[in-house]
Amino acid sequence: MSREFSEKLRARALEEGFAAARICRPGDVPEVAARLQAFLEAGYHGQMGWLAERSHWRGDPAALWPEARSILMLAENYGPESDPLAALEHPGRAAISVYAQNRDYHDVVKKRLKRLARWLIAEAGPEAVAGAPAEVKVFVDTAPVPEKALGQAAGLGWQGKHTNLVSRELGSWFFLGAIFTTMDLDPDGAEGDHCGRCRKCLDICPTDAFPAPYRLDARRCISYLTIEHSGPVPEELRARMGNRIYGCDDCLAVCPWNKFASRAAEVKYHAREDLQGPDLAELAVLDDAAFRARFSGSPIKRIGRNRFVRNVLYAIGNSGLPELTAVAEGLRGDADETVAEAASWAVAQLNK
Repeated sequence: MSREFSEKLRARALEEGFAAARICRPGDVPEVAARLQAFLEAGYHGQMGWLAERSHWRGDPAALWPEARSILMLAENYGPESDPLAALEHPGRAAISVYAQNRDYHDVVKKRLKRLARWLIAEAGPEAVAGAPAEVKVFVDTAPVPEKALGQAAGLGWQGKHTNLVSRELGSWFFLGAIFTTMDLDPDGAEGDHCGRCRKCLDICPTDAFPAPYRLDARRCISYLTIEHSGPVPEELRARMGNRIYGCDDCLAVCPWNKFASRAAEVKYHAREDLQGPDLAELAVLDDAAFRARFSGSPIKRIGRNRFVRNVLYAIGNSGLPELTAVAEGLRGDADETVAEAASWAVAQLNK
């Protein structure tokens, strides 16, 4: 397709509410397979076995859908209104990652992607590709797509030393979505690395999850530990989790490029009042029904009540607040063994 059509597509993406839109090709990330293999061989993926099982797709976007000729990468701004690190100063309250303080971004982004994809097919016409209509597939995080590498190849940003994508316009606060298409669209150039000598994201990590710049050991990452890791968290890491009960924003929040970030325009990303530093004592006593009701429509719901309460109990143990001892005591007999063990650990910590 012409350069004019690609420009029109980018403009339409902005009209749909995306913060940025760039185009690359499936073969623009040849280094991904080797980097992924090194990550897996080091065991950095921990319990995320699906990364290894689907590595042949994640390491080669062209293998996921061989007919695809172009990939439209889209950025969705979810910038917070205030400093996320402020929540760490209140040990009796929970720190929840910015992206999880309201609606599940998977649902919000996918709806927007589908609208844009329908527009693309209609605008291209019935004979867009060799006399046939264009085909599209949309992806938001749940498929084996190397979104961050593709985002850099398309020019949305670059993978910083913390391995997340950073943008000169959006800072660290944006989701990624992808539209694969059989159309041959005019690509943008890749974004270069602008981290320089800065290592703030590496130095702030509470659990030393970065063995080297641009390398992440997920087994030590608080986001992994609170969301992906099942069973008890290694004791040497529990105290470092502080009051973070779902995700961790430390390495994102300290990035100097956030000086260009802005608050999310989409109200579904604005923090719910009840998820801005909620009381740990209140969260700890949620049963399964209450947990599901409170986090309906939230990404937090997917980890389930037991893993959630486990995280809350670690935060209670780290709080240094004796008045929370009774809350933890009440869960030492919980039906879930991991919750019961976390409760006993919390009581022991508070009794020290």
